[in-house]
Amino acid sequence: MNTLVVSPLAPLLDRLFKQADAATSPAVAEMSRDERLRLMQSKTEYLNFYERMKDLWLPVSRETGHLLYMLARASNARSVVEFGTSFGISTLHLAAAVRDNGGGRIITTEFEPAKVARAKQHFAEGGLADLVEVRAGDALQTLASDLPDSIDLLLLDGAKSLYPEVLALVEARLRPGALIVADNADYSPDYLAHVRSPAAGYMSIPFADDVELSMRLA
Repeated sequence: MNTLVVSPLAPLLDRLFKQADAATSPAVAEMSRDERLRLMQSKTEYLNFYERMKDLWLPVSRETGHLLYMLARASNARSVVEFGTSFGISTLHLAAAVRDNGGGRIITTEFEPAKVARAKQHFAEGGLADLVEVRAGDALQTLASDLPDSIDLLLLDGAKSLYPEVLALVEARLRPGALIVADNADYSPDYLAHVRSPAAGYMSIPFADDVELSMRLA
């Protein structure tokens, strides 16, 4: 069984990726490359930065989406936490895997209200809404409590500057063997230093061009 390749999810994902590719943002176009880089790495201006990017989808690539599905299936993930819902493309891949694993729960968090509303519509259209809990607000608050006792997979795909802080919120609940996928982690050197340190309890490698894949050892 592969929920990704059948209706209603397959045509939905194809449509969403096309919409993501076509999206534009005048607010982002006005920013210089240096300003975007500075804001991406800021731990104090991230809410303002991502609010200005609200028209952009910021999805994982199609290849990373398939990777998420494969990792979740291979690890028999039932309990998943995601930082950065956006319009829900990555969540749909994870939810498909959880469905095909026999069911479970995905907690995903997004602070932009319009994206939360659209993502929920997409989860319903894909027939996966029953597996997904969307928490609206700043992840430093929404993921600070009421998490599963054991987490099988963590996806980091929100504000890059907050990767270390979000990992710290869930770290104690990552089961041995849990997988952590960090998209565009090269923008968070503090995060990379942590997961690549032998003393931190992870095995971690860069995967493809834009993903850091880590495993919790203990």
